Amino acid sequence: MRHSTTPPHPSSPGTTIRDMRIDDCEAVATIRVRGWQHAYRGLLPQPYLDRMDIAEETGQRRRYFEERGEAVNVVAERPDGTVTGWACVGPHRAEDHGLPGCELYAIYVLPEHIGTGTGRALLAELTDRATDAGHADMALWVLRDNGPARRFYERAGFRPDGGEDTFLAGGVLVTEVRYVRPLTPPDVRPLIPPAAG
Repeated sequence: MRHSTTPPHPSSPGTTIRDMRIDDCEAVATIRVRGWQHAYRGLLPQPYLDRMDIAEETGQRRRYFEERGEAVNVVAERPDGTVTGWACVGPHRAEDHGLPGCELYAIYVLPEHIGTGTGRALLAELTDRATDAGHADMALWVLRDNGPARRFYERAGFRPDGGEDTFLAGGVLVTEVRYVRPLTPPDVRPLIPPAAG
């Protein structure tokens, strides 16, 4: 997938979507930690969420960014330079996924910017890039019990395909469900006029 900046998608007034830079790692770490603590309250153990550390996450984001391979990271930026959202897409992480296309790894917005259109703009940017790169589908994983996130993805055209997985968070087994969205436009067949006669 290409890494070049594309024209910004409209979101909250004055916000632009651009490629992430190495100096965005602390802002992205803040968005991820605050995003988890907001979105997963009541879904993951609270002590697990409370232990999340922005400084530690910044180091992790820096390592991931430097080793990103084919992953594409974009951020939402306000005119004053404040980064308010982050999203990342790349090849499927599981080798046995059995799906074409790519995987949306993450999309998070600062809690105070939820509902401003920032998440939609980040998702639109990455689906456009994946489509331009020739991917047929985009998959993602979402917590089974995260109703708001599931509705967000469903409004964007994603549908559950029956895939499920689990992971441990603070000693609790949590279930994720897989959603998939086709990216290629449907075949358009030209109308053929009936033969004369």
